[in-house]
Amino acid sequence: MNEETLKEERAILVGLITQQQNNLKAGAYLDELAFLLKTAGGVPQKQFLQKLTMPDSRTYVGAGKLQEISEYVAENNINLAVFDDELSPSQIRNIERALNCRVIDRNNLILDIFAYRARTSYARTQVELAQYQYLLPRLTGMWTHLEKQRGGIGMKGPGEKEIETDRRVIKTRITLLKEKLKQIDKQKVTQRKNRSGMIRVALVGYTNAGKSTIMNILSKSEVFAEDKLFATLDTTVRKVVIQNLPFLLSDTVGFIRKLPHALIESFKSTLDEVIEADVLIHVVDISHPEFEEQMEVVNQTLGEIKANDKPMITVFNKIDSYSYIEKHPDDLTPSGKENLSLAELQKTWMAQTSGPAIFISATQKTHLDEFKKLIYDEVKTMHAKIYPYNNFLY
Repeated sequence: MNEETLKEERAILVGLITQQQNNLKAGAYLDELAFLLKTAGGVPQKQFLQKLTMPDSRTYVGAGKLQEISEYVAENNINLAVFDDELSPSQIRNIERALNCRVIDRNNLILDIFAYRARTSYARTQVELAQYQYLLPRLTGMWTHLEKQRGGIGMKGPGEKEIETDRRVIKTRITLLKEKLKQIDKQKVTQRKNRSGMIRVALVGYTNAGKSTIMNILSKSEVFAEDKLFATLDTTVRKVVIQNLPFLLSDTVGFIRKLPHALIESFKSTLDEVIEADVLIHVVDISHPEFEEQMEVVNQTLGEIKANDKPMITVFNKIDSYSYIEKHPDDLTPSGKENLSLAELQKTWMAQTSGPAIFISATQKTHLDEFKKLIYDEVKTMHAKIYPYNNFLY
């Protein structure tokens, strides 16, 4: 699958408004799904939303909405439909028959992006394991073997290798991949032990919040960073010195809503850098309209891996892109967060955040000296606690 093939993917996005997610939240999910699609190289053409108590067990959306989508697909040369929730094999088959185009779900799309982004042997092994774990329960009677698949979004991965994928073969492959990851994990544990003597700081945050950009600035390195989701998959560790105090800084994979369980499982070892860190830096994209929910996703994930009790610096990044709607003096309607100026927002969050917090722009290098001072103070405090007999550094 090459980028030229990806650019030809004309796609529609489909989601639901339910009791769990209102119109605004469902729309935000589809906007994020569109960003995921663009990251994979696709071209989103239109979004479809339907209000249902729960997804239709046969076709996800109702018959009338499916007909509407089918007509749009036929009239606009659409070759891919991406659904915001996980679909069962029978749902995919039924929808493909009705739309006469390929159908994938959010999980499949994220897995495809991970497969495309994986650079090192470690990341590729993790992604391949996640793909097989995702594929295994979806093997049905019609798939006794997985033949070579067509190119396109959602098609990158084990299928391209023409592997005979009955359940026995897949289970054997999963076992081998898990064993390979165990061996790599042992090597990484040894590497981490060799780093003793320095405080470990880990950058965490929602995908595309700016972690890699901050990593590059602090460590003066060239970690891959761009305005796409999951630009970083492999954990990068660099030695950083602020004033006369050295410490280790790691950049980790970004979090996202509705992350496939298979990916969480296979990438747990990558998150060991977070689990074993002494200090966390939570990077937040303050310009994103859903930044509060993104913060909650990160905090929930940290709780799941039991890393939410560590000292944390909250960094509200991208203040240069923040915008708000200024209310007219005669407008008596209640103000929302979209009406808060940056100064008002800063005052609110500085009061709400329990640990140190700062508002910066990494790309514009705004407030970077203050940010470095915060890190220095936090690392110095932790160094005095963990290495009380080695405080000659400061």
